[in-house]
Amino acid sequence: MSAKQNFWSEEEYILAFNLYLKIDFGKTHTGNPKVKELAQLIGRTPAAVVMRLGNFASIDPYHQQRGVGGLKNVSKFTQIIWDRFFQNQEDLVFESERILAQRQHTKLEEKYSEALFDIKDLKGDDKVRAVKTRVNQSVFREMILTNYSSKCALTGIDIPDLLYASHIMPWSKHEKERLNPENGICLSALYDKAFDKGYISFDNDYKVLIAQSLKKNEPKEYYPTYFAPIENSTLLQPVKYRPSRVFLEYHRDVIFDKR
Repeated sequence: MSAKQNFWSEEEYILAFNLYLKIDFGKTHTGNPKVKELAQLIGRTPAAVVMRLGNFASIDPYHQQRGVGGLKNVSKFTQIIWDRFFQNQEDLVFESERILAQRQHTKLEEKYSEALFDIKDLKGDDKVRAVKTRVNQSVFREMILTNYSSKCALTGIDIPDLLYASHIMPWSKHEKERLNPENGICLSALYDKAFDKGYISFDNDYKVLIAQSLKKNEPKEYYPTYFAPIENSTLLQPVKYRPSRVFLEYHRDVIFDKR
């Protein structure tokens, strides 16, 4: 193989970043099935993929704040792709999924058929927007579940079918933060809905707050079973990105206990 052929293409960088968003940093090794799959799809060795993931880790503010860096001497494309994500998260994530589907010899509509089943009758721009939204929501869910080791951050429930990627700042109102991993918490169905509707929230130490409107139900049979045990409990420590305290403050000010 010539030296020219060894250069990574922009598409390959985008696919490596796609995997970086979805994989636990502690599992970025050559034996990881996800690393092997991507390596096969792009015609690279698993070691080369691991190296590229390490490049992204080296410019990730999360790792920089911890004093834990990935591989240095990153290429300009590593920084370009990273900057593109934070300038327009939705476009880059969707583009990365489109490229990935092509490499997997499938179509996005087929790959995400379960998430898209109820919009098959949409046409034109409405369908394009809906597909993009659903695909990005699916990727966000994968990112958040990975960040919490596929466990509810309150109960430890580890059945993926029962888990949700709960947005702290609502998807519908904060476009720029829709896919920010610091804007998500992995919660099981009951607590996802309670958080979404403002019955529970979290303080800056990640301890559970119970709304007064919910505490009114203390005499009822379900309250000591489902809500009393979680009050003042602390969220499970995520693998990488902790919920933004700025976003949690927004949730407390705008959504929490507003009934």
